[in-house]
Amino acid sequence: MTRDSYIFTSESVSEGHPDKVCDRISDAILDALLSEEANARVACETFATTNMVVIGGEVGLSDPERLKDHLANVEGIARECIRDIGYEQDKFHWQTCEVQNMLHAQSAHIAQGVDRDGAGDQGIMFGYATDETPALMPAPIQYSHAILRRLAEVRKSGQEPTLRPDAKTQLSLRYEGGQPVEATSIVLSTQHESVDQTSDDIRAIVEPYIREVLPSGFITEQTEWWVNPTGTFVIGGPDGDAGLTGRKIIVDTYGGSAPHGGGAFSGKDPTKVDRSAAYAARYLAKNVVAAGLARRCTLQLSYAIGVAKPLSIYVDTHGTGEIDPAAIERAIPKVMDLTPRGIREHLELSRPIYARTAAYGHFGRAPEADGGFSWERTDIAEALAKAV
Repeated sequence: MTRDSYIFTSESVSEGHPDKVCDRISDAILDALLSEEANARVACETFATTNMVVIGGEVGLSDPERLKDHLANVEGIARECIRDIGYEQDKFHWQTCEVQNMLHAQSAHIAQGVDRDGAGDQGIMFGYATDETPALMPAPIQYSHAILRRLAEVRKSGQEPTLRPDAKTQLSLRYEGGQPVEATSIVLSTQHESVDQTSDDIRAIVEPYIREVLPSGFITEQTEWWVNPTGTFVIGGPDGDAGLTGRKIIVDTYGGSAPHGGGAFSGKDPTKVDRSAAYAARYLAKNVVAAGLARRCTLQLSYAIGVAKPLSIYVDTHGTGEIDPAAIERAIPKVMDLTPRGIREHLELSRPIYARTAAYGHFGRAPEADGGFSWERTDIAEALAKAV
């Protein structure tokens, strides 16, 4: 039987977290190449540490000469990402850190048969949706993202000039009847300007924004607050801890509320099912819930290299729907082509829409006019309900 009374915790990290700096650079490079050619092939990894950014991997365009021009721009892309995030500290500054570009060329046609119709690798991908928030996302991860996104806004606007880019938050919510009702603890560690600022000083800055973001009634007199619990947090970002692309896959998805297939997203073009099929799985799970077929839905897809259609489709509605999950499994292929090509075309993924996904979650975001977060649409809910 599904538990409906419990405490569940998720964490998020800010755009200034070392791993997120690397995700942002990798996805910005992907966007630059997709802006040049929709069929660009990108597998880009970034590593960052004190005064150093190293970028490596394989990229490809159909015209090798154009690719050379883009490879020459990689350093500038990395510096612009660091500048926009806000790093201007002594040992990690967008103008002065060393950038090593070790990307090398890959033919855009190296695996054209696989890229056109089949999966580029084997793998399993999960999607999840729940009706506990308007975005149909688990509340602990959704509100953890929202807290850090709000603090980034006031930092960048100059409203809170003593905040710095690196931050983490962790939110524990108590559930009753399967719905979140109360924050039992709030943990926030944020980089700040001066060693003279105490934990109490930082709490005074951040608490109003946290209260603004969380739903009314979530914060009670019993809520425990842990703001910069170790005290000073002045040295942050890659100077304080090394970063690497793809190390925050639980932050990127559902905060531990759902299974994860293990594949990272950032720096990968949409021919790679690690990314595109995970987006499709979220899209389908969200439409199952939006269609009223269940209150919660976990959906798994699996692929084999060179094989076009998914090997399996699995749906679990956690006892929250009156329809047999097997009927939903049978209906899904009727409303969406789940070949890698079909996913890319249905969700229009071959566009430069990825740098914006690098922080604050790939899911639970509003669909955008240029196609960003297209996997958050609920435009097949009616068709799915009819197919069931």
